[in-house]
Amino acid sequence: MASAAERLASNVNFSSFGKAKELQQRILFTLGALVVYRLGTYIPIPGVDSSVLSEIFDQGGGAGIIGMFDMFSGGALGRMSIFALNIMPYISASIIVQLLTAVVPSFEQMKKDGEAGRKKLNQYTRYGTVVLAAVQAIGLSSGVASFAGPNGPAVADPSMFFYVSTVVTIVGGTMFLMWLGEQITARGIGNGISLIIFAGIVANLPQALAQLFELSRQGAMSAAFLLLLLAIIIGVIVFVVFMERAQRRIIVQYPKRQTGNRMVGGESSHLPLKLNTAGVIPPIFASSLLLLPATFQSLGSASSMPGWLQSVMAYMAPGQPLYLAVYLFLIVFFCFFYTSIVFNPEETADNLRKHGGFVPGIRPGKNTAHYLEYVLERLTVVGAAYLAGVCLLPELLRTQYAVPFYFGGTSLLIVVSVTMDTVAQIQSHLLAHQYEGLVKRQKLRGRRR
Repeated sequence: MASAAERLASNVNFSSFGKAKELQQRILFTLGALVVYRLGTYIPIPGVDSSVLSEIFDQGGGAGIIGMFDMFSGGALGRMSIFALNIMPYISASIIVQLLTAVVPSFEQMKKDGEAGRKKLNQYTRYGTVVLAAVQAIGLSSGVASFAGPNGPAVADPSMFFYVSTVVTIVGGTMFLMWLGEQITARGIGNGISLIIFAGIVANLPQALAQLFELSRQGAMSAAFLLLLLAIIIGVIVFVVFMERAQRRIIVQYPKRQTGNRMVGGESSHLPLKLNTAGVIPPIFASSLLLLPATFQSLGSASSMPGWLQSVMAYMAPGQPLYLAVYLFLIVFFCFFYTSIVFNPEETADNLRKHGGFVPGIRPGKNTAHYLEYVLERLTVVGAAYLAGVCLLPELLRTQYAVPFYFGGTSLLIVVSVTMDTVAQIQSHLLAHQYEGLVKRQKLRGRRR
């Protein structure tokens, strides 16, 4: 027999969506914020010749690590707009702060202080974002000033005013995106930072698919290979949806207790543990760390770099064995690290013990915590292997079979995961609206009686 929640979920339809005014306002606010973000990616930085920059970018930069960065920024880097760095400095700062909470006692204490500690950590993250954005903006402006194409240099007058104005503009654009993402999370629907990255990736997909079909029409790619590539993409999407919804349910039993002359309780529930507890965070963090040192190094002149730095950058190019190995290591590391932050077995076992719940066959307390940690580690191993496979498979296909456009597993994973998370939040708002309607009807019936 279906539960009350399941019956309510089955009644969620377009008519219930039409009555949920607050949800409509949240969706409209989110769409408006994303439109503002996309408009900002077309506002160029003064003093930069975008046509020269586009020529140089198309010649060699679009296929390498700068092409990956441009994909995350929605083409803002290739146009050298005010949002050229996108939200990546904020993500890098978040990684640093979260790592500090695991190794520095003072930061760990802030994490345990609840809402007040969370506000302090967010403030430190903002400060770190300003510093990282300024460093990357200095390197980006220096690299652009050294660009020169067939039609002349990308910057006609690389004076001190150009450097200062460019750094201030890029840092301001990054801070505005950080604020916009926080506003989407608070007043819109879904996670604001993830949606900004999602919008940047989705904005480039139509152009990439059009380029793919154009190559097939010109004969540069066979129709059979095009169909195989589309089948692989669809198969990976289905696989990602299946793995993101997979979970291990641990049965939790609650004892019976006597209240008056009757026995209550004794019901059983389950503790759901997702196969991929960390979600899409590990690939985003790994990509952000890989892009952090290469943001201005790859844009700089190769002749001005030391020999050892040129060798490192060559080995760290996308598709190279060292790049794939570091990428794999970072994904696995952040899977375990972020899972340990999101889910605490000892705290969960202590909450179960306080409420009288227990796992059948496992003693409450430390034994339950050890059991939950054991199960979580096994799930994280499978989840890390799944994330690594999805992210590395397109890299191998692109390098081995020369796929003509960058469609990485990270971008696919972000698009699918963010879409599922946003749809789930919309359904949660609709269910909450259904419950509110039931409560109001019950109150009206009570007044009539």
